Amino acid sequence: MAIREISTKPYLDQKSGTAGLRKKVAVFQQPHYLENFLQSVFDCVQELHGGTLIIGGDGRYYNRTAIQTACAVATGNGVARIVIGQGGLLSTPAASHLIRKRGAQGGLLFTASHNPAGPDGDFGIKFNVAGGGQASEGLTNRIYETSKQIARYRAHEGGQVDLDRRGLQTLGSTEIEVIDCVDDYSQLMQELFDFDRIRDWFRRGHTLRFDAMHAVTGPYAERIFVEQLGAPLLSVQNASPLEDFGGGHPDPNLIYAKPLVDLAFSANGPDLAAASDGDGDRNMILGKDIFISPGDSLAMLAAHLHELPGYRRGLAGLARSMPTCRAADKVASALAIPLYETPTGWKFFANLLDAGKLTLCGEESFGTSSVHAREKDGVWAVLAWLNVLAVTGLSVKEIAQRHWKRFGRHYYARHDYDELPGPAADSVMQALANQLAELPGRSLGDYTISEADEFSYHDPVDNSIAVNQGLRVIFGDAARIILRLSGTGTKGSTLRVYLERYETRESALNWDTRDALAPLVNLADRLTRIGELTGRKAPSVIT
Repeated sequence: MAIREISTKPYLDQKSGTAGLRKKVAVFQQPHYLENFLQSVFDCVQELHGGTLIIGGDGRYYNRTAIQTACAVATGNGVARIVIGQGGLLSTPAASHLIRKRGAQGGLLFTASHNPAGPDGDFGIKFNVAGGGQASEGLTNRIYETSKQIARYRAHEGGQVDLDRRGLQTLGSTEIEVIDCVDDYSQLMQELFDFDRIRDWFRRGHTLRFDAMHAVTGPYAERIFVEQLGAPLLSVQNASPLEDFGGGHPDPNLIYAKPLVDLAFSANGPDLAAASDGDGDRNMILGKDIFISPGDSLAMLAAHLHELPGYRRGLAGLARSMPTCRAADKVASALAIPLYETPTGWKFFANLLDAGKLTLCGEESFGTSSVHAREKDGVWAVLAWLNVLAVTGLSVKEIAQRHWKRFGRHYYARHDYDELPGPAADSVMQALANQLAELPGRSLGDYTISEADEFSYHDPVDNSIAVNQGLRVIFGDAARIILRLSGTGTKGSTLRVYLERYETRESALNWDTRDALAPLVNLADRLTRIGELTGRKAPSVIT
């Protein structure tokens, strides 16, 4: 058994997207493909040599094989210590916390998040830096440039890591520690939330139904909700992580978690229904007969967070991604704290969190988190809602209606056009971009356009500039239409249209969302010409 330097040739498609490198499993299975990417990471992050590396994944197909490969290449590159979740499992937020707690120099997370899994599904890898957050765009670009020139990689040959046995073992000169994937994360949650009060909430007969979608949060949910908080065993469904996620699409939204949605709107619905995604960083929140949109969830938690033990000092600031509805802006104004509008991508939040400018942040794609980690956190969001319900004594619907009466309601939806040919998606973006300069002042239906631009972001922490972050058509406070290309798909292009309408009239606070947004849908069709330019008559998914 020895460390060898192995000749290789570069692949030219290893450019990371919004949250890492995501491809079909078959792409990662090509000779030296994963090794090339890993070596590019080690070449660019010199601190890993002699340092500590955290490794885990969401349990999807190819996860265990990829982790063995990562251990071999890490050992070949002089990593002194590797910490791995038992069975190769670590939720993304748990990995982020572990990087910070162990003082690690980084982490390798094997996940394609909410994308489908299995031999014909997707796989992914992302590198998280020493602070626990996602690698910066500058670092991912350096890794990409290195991958295009790579001629060799170093790996330890011979020997395997026993991923199922907790404790210490060695691979070459590298110490490997396999740990319980839940313990450290659970301890952190107990510091943030009032577990005694939540236990009492359950004892008084309140109910939870959490759908782990056969993904990584199953062990976390069973340990925390059932064993530690006393929820009945049936409170957690689809708890066993499966390599193909049970054949489902592990995206916690109204489409892919429809059985849970149907339960929430049934006569026997639980007080709180929730779901998380493949790697545990997303969340969906429902109450009896009500769905809480991600933007509303962020705003409602912001209004109550000071009532929870870990946040008694209040909020330093709030942040949302640009396409996320502006509900959090109203709360930030009422609390007299800063509100930051960032591009999509958690790395922008991480900069603000590291600088002490934020306490809470979120994005429309079902992601919410706080200063406790540098990733969005699905189980954290569910615990936060449980604690708010226990503290207030109100139902989810009562919290929502009270919030809307005070702050107004932002009706919101996202229309996804998946797997479009790249040129067709680009033509839609370009057609709207060509109109932006002449749109301000123009009236469309009952709305007048106040601003129209391509969103860019000046990071107040590192002074970096992010451009081409989406097209905005803004109708003052009343409404917005946003167009953006997603960076998380693995086939074709995904075009997203975001629709937002704000109402303060009490008579307008309980409309059906589709009815409320119907006028904006018509305006967006006229502005974007998606049907004409792509041939698509309707979105693939509406959330």
